[in-house]
Amino acid sequence: MTASARIEWRRSWREILSELRFANPLYRLTLMGSVPRKLTRVPPDALPGDAGRGAAVLAGKFFCAGHAIVAERPDWYGSTTSVAALAELHGFGWLRDLAAQGGAAAQQRARDLIADWLDHEHGWHRVAWAPGVIGARVAAWLEHAKFIARGEGDDLGQRILASLARQLRHLWRVVETGDDGAERLVAIKGLIYGIHCGIADARRTEAVLSLLARELARQVLPDGGHVERSPQVQLVALATLIDIRDMLRLAARDPTSELAAAITRMAALLRFFRHGDGGLALFNDSTEGNPALIDLVLARSESKERPPADAPQTGFQRLAAERVIVLFDTGAPPPRGLDRHAHAGTLSFELSFGKERLIVNCGAQESADPGWRDAQRTTAAHTTISIDDVNSSEVMSRAGLGRRVTQVTCEREEAEGNVWVTASHNGYLALFGLIHRRRLYLSQDGQDLRGEDSLTGAHKGTFALRFHLHPDVSASIIQNGAAALIRLPSGAAWRLQTNGGAMALVESVYLGRRQEARRGEQVVLTGRLAGEGASIKWALKRVAKV
Repeated sequence: MTASARIEWRRSWREILSELRFANPLYRLTLMGSVPRKLTRVPPDALPGDAGRGAAVLAGKFFCAGHAIVAERPDWYGSTTSVAALAELHGFGWLRDLAAQGGAAAQQRARDLIADWLDHEHGWHRVAWAPGVIGARVAAWLEHAKFIARGEGDDLGQRILASLARQLRHLWRVVETGDDGAERLVAIKGLIYGIHCGIADARRTEAVLSLLARELARQVLPDGGHVERSPQVQLVALATLIDIRDMLRLAARDPTSELAAAITRMAALLRFFRHGDGGLALFNDSTEGNPALIDLVLARSESKERPPADAPQTGFQRLAAERVIVLFDTGAPPPRGLDRHAHAGTLSFELSFGKERLIVNCGAQESADPGWRDAQRTTAAHTTISIDDVNSSEVMSRAGLGRRVTQVTCEREEAEGNVWVTASHNGYLALFGLIHRRRLYLSQDGQDLRGEDSLTGAHKGTFALRFHLHPDVSASIIQNGAAALIRLPSGAAWRLQTNGGAMALVESVYLGRRQEARRGEQVVLTGRLAGEGASIKWALKRVAKV
C-alpha cells in the first residue's frame, strides 16, 4: 500500500468510527444538561464585514469556498455542495456580512437562517459538527448576539442558548480529534467564548487554557511562523489568538504569557509575508487578502516588531533592497495532518517592486472543482523548476501531500547590503536521483536579482523552469529568444536573461484574489537532461523605461 493509500485509509476509518459513535440517536441524550437563561457577556466582533456580500445573503445568495449557493433557505446538508463550502456555510461567518449590511431586514434574515438551521439540525454531521466548524459557529453566534437578539421573551434566543450548550458539550469531547492546526485554534476559541459568556462549565477554564498553551507550543514556531506555512493561515491564526486574548481581557482575566508572546511573534511574521502593495505572498493556499484587514489585525496585535530578514524554522527568506521585496520558500512541507494547505512549491519565489507585483506564484482560488484545486497546488503553478512534469511533492486530491520533500538546506549571506541565499531540496531524489539547488542574489540597490538553478544527478529527462508573471504586467521575448522584457503598469521595465534553456512565453493563470481568476503569462525555460545534471543561470535586471 502506498503512503497516499494509507493516508486515505486512515481518514476513511476515522470518519466511519466517528459516525458510529456520534450519529447514534442515543448520543444526543448525552449532550443534555442545564441551559443558561442569558449570556454573562458578549465578545467583541472586531473585524468588519462586507456589506456587499451581506446584501447578497439578504437576497438569497451565499458565496462559500468558491461555491455560489443560491437559495432563500440553503440546503444545509446538500450532497452536491463541497465539504469546504458546507463548512463555511455551517460556520456562520457570513453573519458578519449581514451585520455590516445592517437594518431590520438583515436582522430578520439572520434570525430566519439560524432558526432554519436549528429546525434542520437533528444530530451529529461530519461537516457541521467538526470541531473547527463548531468553534466558528459558536463564536459567530456569540459575537453577533446583540444583532440577533430581541430582548426578553425571545423564543429564538432561548433555542440558540440551548443549542450552544449542546454544541459546547460535544466540542469539549472532540476538540483534539478534528483537523489540526489553525482549525483547532478556532475550536479552542469556541470553548473559551462559551466559558466566558456563561454557557460552558467555568470549571474547565484552566483545562482549556492548558490545551491552548500546548497548541501554541506546537503550532507557533520560534520565529513566529505558523506550522502550516501558509501566509493566509498565519493571518487567520493570529486573528484567532487576538480574539481569544481580547475575550480573556473582557472577562477580567490576564492573558497568559505564552499567548502574548505568540501574538507578538506571529505579527512580525505576518509583516514578513507582505509585499509592497500590502497584500500577502501566494504560498500554500494563500491569496493576496485585503490589505486594510491585514492592517487592522496587525493594529489589534499591539505589536510593533518589524519583520525579520529570515524565518528559519518556518522555512522562508525575505530579500529586500530599496523598493524590491523577494520572498523565497526555503522550507520542507509541514508534517502530515498539518499539510491541508500545502502546495508542491518548494524553492519557489515571488518578487514585487514598490506596490507592483512582478514575479508571482499562481495562488489559490477557492473552488468547488477538486481537479482545479489540485492543479493550482502543482509545482508547475509556482515560480520554480519541475522535472518531467512531475511535482516535487505529491499532491493528494483530498488535500495534503503524499510523497514529499523531506530535506531542505538553506544558507544566507549578507555583505554591504547585498544578499545571497542558497537552498536545495530532495523532492526529486527518490524518483529521479536529482537534487534541486537554487541560489538567489539581490544587489544592495534592488536593481539586480540573479539566480542559478542546479540539478545534480544522472537523470535523463526534461526540465521546465517557470517565471509566472502578474497579470498586470506585459512581456515580450527579445534578442532572438535569449531574453524577455517585462513591463510594469507604472512604466518600470525589467529584463530577464538566461542561458541553459529554450525560452518561451506561454499562458498562465493568476488566482491571487478571492473569487477572481485572471489570465496571465509565464516565461518558461525548457531543456533536456542528458544524465549529467544541469545548471541554468538567469538574471532579472531593472532597465530604463521603454
